[in-house]
Amino acid sequence: MSNEIKLSAIVGEKQLGQRLDQALAELFPDYSRSRIKEWIINQQVTVNGQMVNKPKEKVLGGEQVEIQATIADEINYQPQNLPLNIVYEDEDILVINKPRGFVVHPGAGNPDGTVLNALLYHYPQLANVPRAGIVHRLDKDTTGLMVVAKNIPAQTHLVESLQRREITREYEAIAMGIMTAGGTVDEPIARHPTKRTHMSVYPLGKPAVTHYRIMERFRIHTRLRLRLETGRTHQIRVHMAHIAHPLIGDPLYGGRPRPPKGASEVLMTTLRHFDRQALHATMLRLYHPITGIEMEWHAPIPDDMQQLIEALKQDREQFKDEIDW
Repeated sequence: MSNEIKLSAIVGEKQLGQRLDQALAELFPDYSRSRIKEWIINQQVTVNGQMVNKPKEKVLGGEQVEIQATIADEINYQPQNLPLNIVYEDEDILVINKPRGFVVHPGAGNPDGTVLNALLYHYPQLANVPRAGIVHRLDKDTTGLMVVAKNIPAQTHLVESLQRREITREYEAIAMGIMTAGGTVDEPIARHPTKRTHMSVYPLGKPAVTHYRIMERFRIHTRLRLRLETGRTHQIRVHMAHIAHPLIGDPLYGGRPRPPKGASEVLMTTLRHFDRQALHATMLRLYHPITGIEMEWHAPIPDDMQQLIEALKQDREQFKDEIDW
């Protein structure tokens, strides 16, 4: 199954001298420039009746352009009746609060049972939208807010907003070590050269910027509020490990439990059993992709992180006379 796309327009004076892919992206704003570029390369675009395959070809104005293309359904992915915690929904977008243990998109080792499979079940029309409307992801064991587009125009505009850094995503995390001040990590990230499931700071990687501030300090841990400027895979986890403050429970980047000296049995047990990165997407703010209205959502800290915070607070209180920061 696939959707046939037929579009036509006349290039205007405004597009004079532009690259073909740029001009078409302006003429057909429901579709991303990268998708249009793909259509041009695949010879699904004609200019004045002639097939073209060079996205950077210049337009002069007045040309008749036509696109005849297809958008493939997500035919490999099956709808599955899995629960979705929906925080907000309208006809263009929905916002979900993702629990731990829920993979966002099928991939190696996770062919189904994902957020995408759940979306296809609850909203069958998302089979007509690439990646079932998913525009950004959270790691399997990171909890919190995600926005999903319910149609192609909404998806196109959300992706563009992400690229322009107009979507604000804030997280809460609990990191190892005592941090004395907030700051910014501005370090590029790439796939680890030898550990293929890991990412790492690498000079030739993609730009990545994470801002963080201290919310609360414990004896040898710090609770943080973080804001992403970019959205690289494992970004917060990699950046915090890079500055020697990996997240509690992080199985990939060094967050093994390290209880403070003299810790109670309650804290020791809580740390030992906290088996995921202590990271939660707590706030999401964006301009609605269709109406342009600014919207904001908040998701409370999940129970497992809340229990961890309470155990760390009790430990801090118990040893408050010995704390020297």
